[in-house]
Amino acid sequence: MLKSRIIATGSFVPEKILTNRDLERMVDTSDEWILERTGIRERHVVSKDESTSDLAAEAARQALKSAGLKAKDIDLIIVATCTPDMFFPSTACMVQHKIGAVHAAAFDINAACSGFLYGLSVADKFIRTGTCTRALVIGAETLTRFVDWEDRTTCVLFGDGAGAVILEPSDDESALLYTHIKSDAEYWDYIQIPGGASKEPASKTVLEKRSNTIRMKGNETFKVAVKTLETLVVDTLEQCNLKPSQLALLIPHQANLRIIQATAKRLGLSMDRVMLNLDRYGNTSAASIPIALDEAVRTGRIRRGDYLLLEAFGAGLTWASALIKW
Repeated sequence: MLKSRIIATGSFVPEKILTNRDLERMVDTSDEWILERTGIRERHVVSKDESTSDLAAEAARQALKSAGLKAKDIDLIIVATCTPDMFFPSTACMVQHKIGAVHAAAFDINAACSGFLYGLSVADKFIRTGTCTRALVIGAETLTRFVDWEDRTTCVLFGDGAGAVILEPSDDESALLYTHIKSDAEYWDYIQIPGGASKEPASKTVLEKRSNTIRMKGNETFKVAVKTLETLVVDTLEQCNLKPSQLALLIPHQANLRIIQATAKRLGLSMDRVMLNLDRYGNTSAASIPIALDEAVRTGRIRRGDYLLLEAFGAGLTWASALIKW
């Protein structure tokens, strides 16, 4: 059976930066409180004329440039997002149009913060079965469009951005070795945007209640995330007969520093073997892992033959992992 490998990465974030000090002037919070609870110092925010597909398309262009490819060389586009441009058409179709990927099938995946790894797993299957030769997988979000700026427990957490990878068949040891995706809807109400869709359609009441913005049970989510991710990373390594000491880099979803530290501790990894950019971007949901991966590649933190472990946890509840030999 064929294997797939990542041949290029790319990322893009909006120019505007919102710092913790800026938030102090908007809501009852402090730089110290945010930093202590989350590890976040600042986040990027879209301008009024930017959309999710704009960020995704630019990340895609960066990946194509890195790979030395043209958009017409892509035959599959998957965009992982929970903040699409619109209900339909898909954000992936908008990206296809913007970059000129005329030969590509395109669709979206919504698994919240786990979405990029879900997309990576799906694209890997397309390549392994021979139905796709070159796939573009993008994680892109404009979460700041869906936060309640009067809710200090959630508005400090999220940022906007996009990251992309290109996969093609592998003819050597460099490969996506294993992916794992899972969900448990028993906890569906832990992270949600309840209003604005078919269950509670857009209305004056929805806007007044701000139910079209993110609602989160923070403490409950934290507890489940720590327990789930500790098990996930250990099981993923065992499936591939690898020890934590063989990992060159852990690239986690950038949601909360304390969750990331707990996962690293479970693996016995020092934090210098963990990719962190949470302080500069906040939680960008499906975009966080591909942005972090692209940064690790561009700063030389990843070398040929390195083992990388990617892991995420998000609304649904969903979680996912991927083990890569670079």
